Amino acid sequence: MQTEKNMAGPYEIIVLDLDGTLTNRDKVVTPRTKAALMKAQERGKKVVLASGRPTQGVMPLAKELRLDEYSGYILSFNGGRIINCKTGETVFARSLPVSANKKIIGLAEEHQVDIATYEGSRIISSNPESPYGRLESRINGMEIWKPENMAEYVNFEVPKFTYSAMVEPKVKAAMGKNFSIYRSDPFFLEVLPKGIDKAQSLERLLEVLGLTKERMIACGDGYNDLT
Repeated sequence: MQTEKNMAGPYEIIVLDLDGTLTNRDKVVTPRTKAALMKAQERGKKVVLASGRPTQGVMPLAKELRLDEYSGYILSFNGGRIINCKTGETVFARSLPVSANKKIIGLAEEHQVDIATYEGSRIISSNPESPYGRLESRINGMEIWKPENMAEYVNFEVPKFTYSAMVEPKVKAAMGKNFSIYRSDPFFLEVLPKGIDKAQSLERLLEVLGLTKERMIACGDGYNDLT
């Protein structure tokens, strides 16, 4: 990772996906990467962590890189939330309409696939024993819990739903053009509010910071990083 060298030019901000980009296969930031990012921040550059993870799952890495001290930012839920690490302020937030919850959950039931969403510091899942659900719980340090009736329980706004199976064509056909639907991993299909992805949320953040995209480096390796 040549952060220090690259950031010496006109760049003011570096945006990093987490899994497979910032971190290695063990979900760890290597000493070389950490040293380069700390040096960039010491020179006044901003670091942004952009991930499909919930905010709680990004926070440990933000703390490790001391983004609170250097005025860094978190884009969590694939851009559904933008957090100023220094102030703790939520710069931007958009959730799914409550009216769509039952339909989204119903599609999982119809196609017999697992589905999950988030409530505070816990993951709400139709199948807590799913290997993907357990992985999500472990990576993000969040309890996973199954309500008796998920469609009835999730009667509040959520940032996204995640299907742990490949039902992309069926979900897109059913939900139309009113939602953002894409894969964050080969085995995760996500349903988010329309207009939410990392690219559009980065545009919002750049506007807040008074910067253009020409001053930004963005790195990622997943389907949700393509935009």
